[in-house]
Amino acid sequence: MNQPEVLVVGGGPGGSAAAHWLARSGHDVLLVEKKEYPRQKTCGDGLTPRSIHQLEEMGFDFSVPEFHRCGGLRAYSGELMLEMEWPEHPVYPNWGGVIRRADLDGQVAALAEKQGVVLRPHTTAAPVLEDGRMTAVELRSGGEVERIEPRVVVVADGSLSRFGRALGAHRDRSKPYGLAARGYFASPRSQDGYLESHLDLRNADGATIPGYGWIFPLGDGTVNVGVGVLSTFHRWKEINTSTLMDALVAAAPEYWEISPETALGDPRGGKLPMAFSVGPKVGPNWVMVGDAAGAINPFNGEGIAYAYETGRIAARHIERALGAGDPTLLQGYAAELDDVYGLYYRVSRAFVRAIGRPGVMRTLTRVGLRSRPLMEWVLRVMANLLDPSERRAGEVAYRMIERAVAMGPEP
Repeated sequence: MNQPEVLVVGGGPGGSAAAHWLARSGHDVLLVEKKEYPRQKTCGDGLTPRSIHQLEEMGFDFSVPEFHRCGGLRAYSGELMLEMEWPEHPVYPNWGGVIRRADLDGQVAALAEKQGVVLRPHTTAAPVLEDGRMTAVELRSGGEVERIEPRVVVVADGSLSRFGRALGAHRDRSKPYGLAARGYFASPRSQDGYLESHLDLRNADGATIPGYGWIFPLGDGTVNVGVGVLSTFHRWKEINTSTLMDALVAAAPEYWEISPETALGDPRGGKLPMAFSVGPKVGPNWVMVGDAAGAINPFNGEGIAYAYETGRIAARHIERALGAGDPTLLQGYAAELDDVYGLYYRVSRAFVRAIGRPGVMRTLTRVGLRSRPLMEWVLRVMANLLDPSERRAGEVAYRMIERAVAMGPEP
């Protein structure tokens, strides 16, 4: 495959999903990945029902020993705790799970290969530009350089997206992003059936930090422990996520039995572009998906589901453009993203501006955890799991959130 119809740059969730669906529709697809599987990623490894649905659609085998099933979410705020099952939904299953990205990404890429995708690891890609337009792509592998001319390129090389930046894509600095760190710990409770979220995140001095902590059981004697902090906190530049994670480990419920001595290596950290903060998402012959497009949900820091979804949506518009021989049809991808996610992500941006005020975050979590019906509804909102029949009520609630945030005090 020297001249594939479609080149996909990056073998994470978004790239593998786009490659899978394009090949399944009969297109010639080359998927290049700069590393090889398995490779480590800074990620919580948690899968919500939205991720599970996309994996089911691609034929993922959930019986693999690396996958641990979880039936719900356990939320803490100080001494308050509430356990909630994943809601029933007409589209998404009522369960989620945890699997290391080191295992997940390679298995999903293998599903793409089964559809006919050609996978090339240890390969980097760079666009060749003429008068600002991409006319070709240079692939580098093992010291060799190859020039190809795909009809369309899917940019899926993650949050840093060197390929996207070379095409002129950039992050809208008015939109939020996150700072996250995660590490693995040995724990006798790794078979726990809940994803655990800590909403009252505090530093070593006991001060509230707007963000969240998590402890996700992997089912193999280990747990994924991490913290996420939002850039809407006016002092976020002063935060050290490694020390914040130390504080979470020290304050974690005793039943996990985690401590610095049970850590399985040093934590890893990174930046998380959120709320489709990177653009443009479409060019004359390219589209951006997943973290490269800033697709992470600001409500809960979830990126895997939205990478799978945007990869699949992109594949649909690429197929139409290729079939019609009309590259302008790629613009429908950006329009569909706005239709599907526009209102939800706009409200999420307003929400994270509000919780950037420590007092607001503390009050919301303490009040919310005292009401199961309220928290169950909040879970559906934050995980983007509203039933289609609830969409109108959800839109009303979203606009109420926007108004409430607009009237709130400045930090």
